[in-house]
Amino acid sequence: MATAQPAAEEPVIVKKYANRRLYNTRSSSYITLDDLARMTRQGTEFVVLDAKTGNDITHTILTQIIMEEESSGEQMLPIGFLRQLIAMYGDSMQAVMPQYLEASMNNFRANQQKLQDAWKSSVGPEAFSKMAETNMAMFKAATSAFMPKTTAAPPPAAGTESELDLLKKQMAAMQKKLDELGK
Repeated sequence: MATAQPAAEEPVIVKKYANRRLYNTRSSSYITLDDLARMTRQGTEFVVLDAKTGNDITHTILTQIIMEEESSGEQMLPIGFLRQLIAMYGDSMQAVMPQYLEASMNNFRANQQKLQDAWKSSVGPEAFSKMAETNMAMFKAATSAFMPKTTAAPPPAAGTESELDLLKKQMAAMQKKLDELGK
């Protein structure tokens, strides 16, 4: 006996009316192409239907989103690629291109994820917090080098020199060398 899919896994139905408005049937609200782009980035599956004919126009709407993204922001599709893509229309290989482009994009995304996972596992989350602490200490040391000294801080007790103190000493030594070079 087949079981019905949960509603969350079914694609959202969006209806496009003659007045160019898009209606999300799941949320019972009008949406924009920007909303559809956001849904795409979030991995939400949707189907866009022409409200009058019931025809699936998802492809046309996704193409429209790409056109708007390309015209309003940083362009991702190089001119050479676009020329080659246009040249493929009517070519004997046109039928193969959709599957090839989709497989290439899936492969790219998988490799991107593998690279991110490898980076995270090799560096580890504790390394990121350590880098953040070191960067903050360096930033504080750098800003203190340019701030006027108001009072001398008492010297640290023997054996209690912190990383910040070491960084301050290193920054002071670097500043001294820079001053000497400037003379």
